[in-house]
Amino acid sequence: MENYFPILIFVLVGIAVGVIPVVLGWVVAPNKPDTEKLSPYECGFEAFEDARMKFDVRYYLIAILFILFDLEIAFLVPWATVFKDIVASDSIKLFGFVEMIVFIAILVVGYIYAWAKGALEWE
Repeated sequence: MENYFPILIFVLVGIAVGVIPVVLGWVVAPNKPDTEKLSPYECGFEAFEDARMKFDVRYYLIAILFILFDLEIAFLVPWATVFKDIVASDSIKLFGFVEMIVFIAILVVGYIYAWAKGALEWE
């Protein structure tokens, strides 16, 4: 059991670091709510619409396309960092180049497809 004692201390310190500031803020901080602070919004305006209003599907489509192409472009960074090593090696020089051309071609085809379907148009 003495092998687990440092883990117990670590967990207790972690809990203390999370709980002590919250309790200390609750005890020490001034708590003087007035009508403005208790209103739904501190700006003083009541809500105009329901907070659960529907967003247009195109918004989500643009967001998904952004994430997709952003993440795919992130795959170019490792290739670019080892590009000098790829070019220096005669055995994989052509393979490394063709592999990245195919990757970029797939991205371009996907971009053209999204553009042709009208996914990038906003009215």
